[in-house]
Amino acid sequence: MLTRVARLHGTRDLRVETQEVRQPGPGEVLLRMAAGGICGSDLHYYQDGGFGPVRVREPIISGHEASGYVEALGDGAETGAGSLRIGMLVAVNPSQPCGKCRYCAIDQPIHCLEMRFMGSAMRLPHEQGMFRDRLLVPAIQCHPVAEDLTPAEAACAEPLAVCLHAAAQAGHLEGARVLVTGAGPIGLLTTAAARHAGASEIVVTDLTDAALSRAPAMGATTTVNVAQNPEGLAPWQKDKGTFDVVFDCSAAGPALRTAFAAIRPRGTIVQVGVTGDITIPLNALVGKEIVWRGSQRFHHEFAQAVDLLSRRVIDVRPIISHAFPLEKAVEALEQAGDRTVACKVQLTFDGSN
Repeated sequence: MLTRVARLHGTRDLRVETQEVRQPGPGEVLLRMAAGGICGSDLHYYQDGGFGPVRVREPIISGHEASGYVEALGDGAETGAGSLRIGMLVAVNPSQPCGKCRYCAIDQPIHCLEMRFMGSAMRLPHEQGMFRDRLLVPAIQCHPVAEDLTPAEAACAEPLAVCLHAAAQAGHLEGARVLVTGAGPIGLLTTAAARHAGASEIVVTDLTDAALSRAPAMGATTTVNVAQNPEGLAPWQKDKGTFDVVFDCSAAGPALRTAFAAIRPRGTIVQVGVTGDITIPLNALVGKEIVWRGSQRFHHEFAQAVDLLSRRVIDVRPIISHAFPLEKAVEALEQAGDRTVACKVQLTFDGSN
């Protein structure tokens, strides 16, 4: 069977092509894909050929946040991550740890030495992603969602899992005063995760009003446009800072310096956004005894994200801004790069019809 794929050949060289897809073997599922979200990494691959040390070195099918309908089941695939059946909508977990290396053995599969993560250019050969009409995938990566959940919502399980993991890295959030820098999809979903975890005050900052306009629906109590009001966080910087936790989702030097100024002594900064090398306020880190902790991807949080989405305990619909059919993948990526109007931009596939 032929299926369409969106394959990136180089910077701003994305082509919709066709390739063969076989029927599922033992333990495999053939999905008719429905929706796939464009992540920041997908955008960096398209615009810049990569980010930091991760570069696109061969053609790659992007996409690691997606949903699809079960079209065919291989022998023994019915169990998967749930009771799978033909026609069921599932969210696809793109993470494939080996289960055998030293980090998997100590229950740290996020740091698996042989990790295969769909749509990632980190390894060579690259791990091919989910921007395609048909996807063959191990059944264990398919998580059934509630019947009334839309494909667009189900496709948000992966980014929500990232943010649930970030919230867990912060520790106890009940009653906490929280700052989230950056109101893109990850910043907004981190806001929702912090609210779900019980944060009492959540201030969200960004450079655009369009991004900040979605923050209250995701749980923000206050928004600050730091482009229009550079001193907008001054009230929270008094007396060595007042925030218990900062989630830096921007990876921008100015935002991070503000975070160090606004966090209270012995507060925690969770680094969610990534970039290249930047200058850090080392004196503040030491002088205020700040805990600065990284957060990468997820593991068990994917199943948690599917559950929260299915029950709409966390409602992601406010962040979904645009949808484009696969044949307009280039237009979709260009739109995703315009933060004045776009938030979560998604591709739609055969399964959305």
